[in-house]
Formats: sequence, structure tokens, C-alpha cells
Amino acid sequence: MHPALLYFPGQRLSQPELSAARIDGHLVEVGDAYIPADLVEGPDVRASSIAHIIQPGTAASGPSAAWIHGAGDVPPSVHHVRRYVARRLRPIMSSRVVFHDTLLPASDVVFIGGAAVSSPVRTMLDLATSLHRDPRMMTWMDRLAAVQPDTPGAAAAVLSEMRRVPGSRVGSAVLQRLALRKK
Repeated sequence: MHPALLYFPGQRLSQPELSAARIDGHLVEVGDAYIPADLVEGPDVRASSIAHIIQPGTAASGPSAAWIHGAGDVPPSVHHVRRYVARRLRPIMSSRVVFHDTLLPASDVVFIGGAAVSSPVRTMLDLATSLHRDPRMMTWMDRLAAVQPDTPGAAAAVLSEMRRVPGSRVGSAVLQRLALRKK
């Protein structure tokens, strides 16, 4: 996605100007940015719209990655990021971002629209294993399974190979149920 098509409040146009263009039908909101109304909203546009809050060495994960991959129309109110570099990071603290300091394997990271994002299968796996702590993740799992129907089965296969993962029983049951729904 070309950066000239992405409008952030306060950069080239102020928030009131962007809101007026949205009311007039020239722009639409996507994440933290605005894009021309005739531009197709794809994963690259979604990732580019939140790339400024993903600090180097981290990747969008959980609900944020699910939204980037096409799950749902509205981004999560709080974005989740995980580090994918071996060294520890000093997170930039923000009330809009939850930083997870567990290592995301580099093989599970894809670059979309200039931002690092966890792969669809890894995103589904992370959502499943956090379901026991946060039942709201189920909504994101349903949405991701609707747009990427193969992810629940693939994530269930990966989870069955893992050992001693908190939330694996609950996550596995939900993944199997979502995989059966595909058939």
C-alpha cells in the first residue's frame, strides 16, 4: 500500500478536515487512519493503518492480527503485540497496546503492509490458548475461521504437538469444534 493513500490525523490533514472528507464520502476510516473511499480495504491497508504502534522487533498478534487477516470490520479497541526477536525489548508503554513478552518464532511472522504480523495459523493458536483467560477471544476466533477456514484445523494440529501449554485443553476443544464446522 502506498503511504500517500493513507491519511493519519495531524499529518497532512487535521482531524476536522479528515472528518469532513469522511462525511462528504471521500474517505473512510480504517484502524487509526483514513483511506480514499474507492480503495479496497485489504490486509495491507489494515496493517499499514496500525503499523505506527507496532514497535520494531514486535509483531501484531491475537485480535490485532486476526483483524489484519480479515476477521471483522472494526479493529480491536486494544491492540496486542508480541516480540519476535530473541533479545528482550523495552516496550513503549501505551494504553492502546498490550505487549506480550513471550517469543514469537520468526517462522510464524509475516510482513504485511510494512508491519510484522503473526501468521493466520499462529494467530488462531494464540487466540485459542488465551481463551481460558479471556472469553472475548472466541469472537475473534469465529471471525478468523470464517475468512480463513483452514486455520482451526492447522492450529489444532500444531497445538496437539505442543506440551505444557496453559489453556490447551479449552483451546483444543474450541479449535476442533471450529474445524468441524468447516466440513
